[in-house]
Amino acid sequence: MTNREPPKIEIQRTFPPLDESLYNLRPQDAAFYKDLTGIEDDATLKQHILDVQAKAYKVFCLRRMSGLPAYQQVVRIGREHKNPIFLDVGCCFGNVIREVVLDGFPAARTIGTDLHQELWDLGHELFKSSPETFPARFVGGDAFDPEILAVAPPASLQTTEVSTPDLNNLTSLNSLRGCVSAIHATAFFHLFKEDQQLHMARAFAGLLSAEPGSIILGAHTGAQQKGVVNQVYRGVEVDMFAHSVESWTSMWDGEVFEKGTVKVDAQLREVSEDVGGDERYPVLLWSVTRL
Repeated sequence: MTNREPPKIEIQRTFPPLDESLYNLRPQDAAFYKDLTGIEDDATLKQHILDVQAKAYKVFCLRRMSGLPAYQQVVRIGREHKNPIFLDVGCCFGNVIREVVLDGFPAARTIGTDLHQELWDLGHELFKSSPETFPARFVGGDAFDPEILAVAPPASLQTTEVSTPDLNNLTSLNSLRGCVSAIHATAFFHLFKEDQQLHMARAFAGLLSAEPGSIILGAHTGAQQKGVVNQVYRGVEVDMFAHSVESWTSMWDGEVFEKGTVKVDAQLREVSEDVGGDERYPVLLWSVTRL
């Protein structure tokens, strides 16, 4: 037994060294990457992913969205709605976008946004694609920059009809106000303080279509009671602000949207990051649907 304290970091500031032993894809994730990359050999696939990871040090983001309870709602929107738009916030390599496209969402109606264009470009390398073979759009920049994303009131069915944005020449998310059918943000909100989370929620609300069934969904660190929580994640100590089911629900239904105009589904689960791992973390899985 050791009394050595785990290293402590501030989110987005310092990061532990890369550790190849942490590579551990679930069978369904391995099938997903094999399908998109065309690499069938497990060892070759692992080396390919690790090579791209090394280039994108600090952002090992192989997450997917299909485990979220509301995922099939997004799939239905992509298949059934006229001119649907899907936005993935903090998209990194574009994993989630490729997942919804595989399940029927039109690629040309999907948009990713992240701080750095380089992450999106590495996604093409990871999945062996190009802007021509995978025509999803990308908007780079800081979501707190009002030139990229400013807070605007939620759209309503009573307002003047929203004009359809030109996705081919998109440089700011503000052009999408009132037009987005589904917004995904996983492992995103817990990076920020409470007031910043509220700001970002209001900004997302301004982008969402007023059409009933339009949805914002995601997952991030949660808590039984809202407040700053401390976690040791893979040997690294992290402090972050976490909402409870109750505080997260009341924020969206009452503060962000007028009370009674949205349905919020939220549940707190203990999950393991790794297959068969012993470490478990409280995660809030949630969705906000326009009524």
